[in-house]
Amino acid sequence: MKAFLDDNFLLGSETAVRLYRSYAADLPVIDYHCHINPKEIYEDLKYDNITQVWLYGDHYKWRAMRSCGVDEEYITGNASDYEKFCKYAETLEWAVGNPLYHWSHMELKKYFGYEGVLKRSTADEVWKLCNDVLRNEPLTVRKIIEKSNVEVICTTDDPVDSLEWHQKIREEGKLKTKVLPAWRPDRLINLEKKEFPDYIAGLAECSGVEITGLDTLKEAIVKRMDYFSENGCTVSDHGLDYVPYAPCTPEEADAVFRKALGKQKTDLLESEKYKTFILLFLAEEYSRRGWVMQLHYGCQRNINSKRFEQLGPDTGYDCISSYAPSEKLTMFLDAVHTRCGLPKTILYSLNPNDNTIIDSIIGGFQEGCAGKIQHGSAWWFNDNKTGMQQQMISLANLGVLGKFVGMLTDSRSFLSYTRHDYFRRILCDLIGGWVEAGEYPEDYEILSKIIKGISHDNAKEYFGFK
Repeated sequence: MKAFLDDNFLLGSETAVRLYRSYAADLPVIDYHCHINPKEIYEDLKYDNITQVWLYGDHYKWRAMRSCGVDEEYITGNASDYEKFCKYAETLEWAVGNPLYHWSHMELKKYFGYEGVLKRSTADEVWKLCNDVLRNEPLTVRKIIEKSNVEVICTTDDPVDSLEWHQKIREEGKLKTKVLPAWRPDRLINLEKKEFPDYIAGLAECSGVEITGLDTLKEAIVKRMDYFSENGCTVSDHGLDYVPYAPCTPEEADAVFRKALGKQKTDLLESEKYKTFILLFLAEEYSRRGWVMQLHYGCQRNINSKRFEQLGPDTGYDCISSYAPSEKLTMFLDAVHTRCGLPKTILYSLNPNDNTIIDSIIGGFQEGCAGKIQHGSAWWFNDNKTGMQQQMISLANLGVLGKFVGMLTDSRSFLSYTRHDYFRRILCDLIGGWVEAGEYPEDYEILSKIIKGISHDNAKEYFGFK
């Protein structure tokens, strides 16, 4: 029986061990999509205790704690950080098979040197050890990034963001890691939201364009995209319920936009027409600028209305949606391709049932460069061992796995970089198993390129990071 979390954790064959040790383990991390705060990087945030870096804002952990009957007081409430940590330690005892169990112990081992098992009976020693490291080393945000060997970080930034913290990081010039903004225009697209008119007023102010209709909206968008480009942005990201497609004339889209701007309610078809028009316009801009377009979809958000009212969004009350029509996605991609040529595009569905759909779709638009249209890494509810395996097996079956751009954290926690190691181990075990079974030759000249590519090199080339 293997020991828990030994050096060959998740590596089930000699070939897997060789692939991991020789080609994956020591590569830098390229985190091309995350939700960490660039201000905290610039200020080199220091933490008083492990709860602050581990449990604040982590809805993965919050969901697990709720499933164990932990009162909200110990999750998002006013209980002490020590009490919250102890409740999470108790929760972990029951989390067999949950990736949180693996991630938590990988983080304790890598960043704090803890080789044991976290449970309620060891919570006090782990609390003391972690807090001593955080305070005395000290293990600050920049130290975590350095220790994680992170080469590039792409944050998630709204079009109205000043990007001041990115500028300060760059001007200071002390951080070896590149910290780049990524364009996330969700609030620009979601005109059905009640805050939409106020958001457009903010966009008008920061762009210096008086927005009265669709033409001036597009002018303001282009100005903000120019500003993002000047600050190193080459990546966009969209969080969508599904990829819409309801083509309309500019006049129709303008009428819908003016209606929403006047705080009048729009119906579903009107909203979809506006969203389609703006997404097509943005995709055209991405293509012209050479930006990567990322489309995340398939999430049903805030399903517990009572808790949403109490706690707000991103608190653990989202789930997988079963509604993401592939016909609309393919028509959208085809429209972009016909109008201006698709930009490099990464598709992520939160529903794992969409894996084969995505992999069949991307093959219909591959041209211009290797792996131009990507099936994105297993995301959110799927970034576990099974989910990662399923995504890669599907891509291997219907596409070309060797050109995959690999893992991202999609996280708000600086300790989440161990997920790249988790992914690399699963990758090497999967491919190593195929070699051991005689399904792929033991050709390390080619295997080394595949493992290095998926772990690091493909993303660096795809995004044009230098």
